[in-house]
Amino acid sequence: MKFPGSVLVSLVLFVAETAAALCLSGSYRAAGDRMWQWLTLLFALLPCALVQLSLVFIHRDVSRDRPLVLLLHLLQLGPLVRCVEVFYIYFHAGRVEEPYVSITKKRQMPKDGYSEEIEKEVGQAEGKLCTHRSAFSRASVIQAFLGSAPQLTLQLYICVLQQEITAARSVFMVLSLLSIVYGALRCNILAIKIKYDDYDVSVKPAAYLCIFMWRSFEIATRVTVLVLFSSVLQIWTLPVVLVNFFGFFFYPWILFWQSKCPFPENIEKALSRVGTTIVLCLLTFLYAGINMFCWSAVQVKLNDPDLINKSQNWYRLTVYYMLRFIENAFLLLMWYIYKTDIYLYVCAPLLVLQLLISYCMAVLFMLVFYQFCHPCKKLFSSSISEGLLSCFKFLCFICKPPKSTILVDKAEVKSPENTDEAWSSNKTIDSQKGNPHQSVSSNA
Repeated sequence: MKFPGSVLVSLVLFVAETAAALCLSGSYRAAGDRMWQWLTLLFALLPCALVQLSLVFIHRDVSRDRPLVLLLHLLQLGPLVRCVEVFYIYFHAGRVEEPYVSITKKRQMPKDGYSEEIEKEVGQAEGKLCTHRSAFSRASVIQAFLGSAPQLTLQLYICVLQQEITAARSVFMVLSLLSIVYGALRCNILAIKIKYDDYDVSVKPAAYLCIFMWRSFEIATRVTVLVLFSSVLQIWTLPVVLVNFFGFFFYPWILFWQSKCPFPENIEKALSRVGTTIVLCLLTFLYAGINMFCWSAVQVKLNDPDLINKSQNWYRLTVYYMLRFIENAFLLLMWYIYKTDIYLYVCAPLLVLQLLISYCMAVLFMLVFYQFCHPCKKLFSSSISEGLLSCFKFLCFICKPPKSTILVDKAEVKSPENTDEAWSSNKTIDSQKGNPHQSVSSNA
């Protein structure tokens, strides 16, 4: 049975970040910065509440009549209790023979074009551990992008305004960045396991390293760009954030309305239509929060029974990174134009170049992951290099002017020469016609 290390990492990051947020909000209160205190508490407590709700929803504690567990979740102690339960199950597994086991069938990765199907017995303890791992993975994603990402942006913004980085704030920002990167990593692993549920997937350490580097460069660059832009153009910060957020929030709904599929009813039997709508709105809210800072490996598809798009769409991935690179470059350009005296001792061109190179490094590690380290790369219908090449050919085809306009332009260019030639030919004809008259007159 696999050691539940992911559960322990999720709990440590959750507890450490929450404790650091409470300590930092206390220091803001002592310094008289009430606004920074309340914003720090908001970005710390809101994701805590959402994490408790997600754990209760995944484990279905409301329908199982567990009042003590619900009370502990209300006291924000849910992740701690769940972690204790996980390790209790892990250390007591195998001591007593389980009367019931389930048999799961998984297919191995194809070798030489052949994929073998294997059967595996899964006991109740292992099934419970799998449920706990899945629940903590989803909780880590919620904590990362609805709490840690806004928190990191806020604390870096405060550092820029106050031109000071305290020890408590630097520790808190490091914890927030680790939490975001870990949440993005869990999102990638979740996407792989959901898309390739029929296969026995094992992720190698090289894949974890590539994902970690990819997400670290991408998220750090994105947060820094947003902070730099908001520090000089505060009025335009809210429109930029709202356009990004609501664009990704409504995108799955627009695709769902275009598909004209019936409203999904199979999310949870105990939920009414209103409850299902709330759950779907929270799902798209999280999806928008992820795409605000990085590419979401899990693509929401509301007309699918699993609510997840299981196809590998290289075009969407390419368009996202191209548009995000253009947006980051534009925001950095606006910062460079309108930068204030607080950046007097900052080499602005060098900083812009470093941030753009960092984003390119994120794209490079992403390409390495999908090309060489993805655990299911053998199942791709086309590699990412082929997908990117076809995307670039398609974009070049769009940007290329049609042949009809080229022929018209050539015809317009050649038309003056043709008219000159026609006129000269007419003059020669007239001269030839005039020659007989001249000869006759000369003979006369």
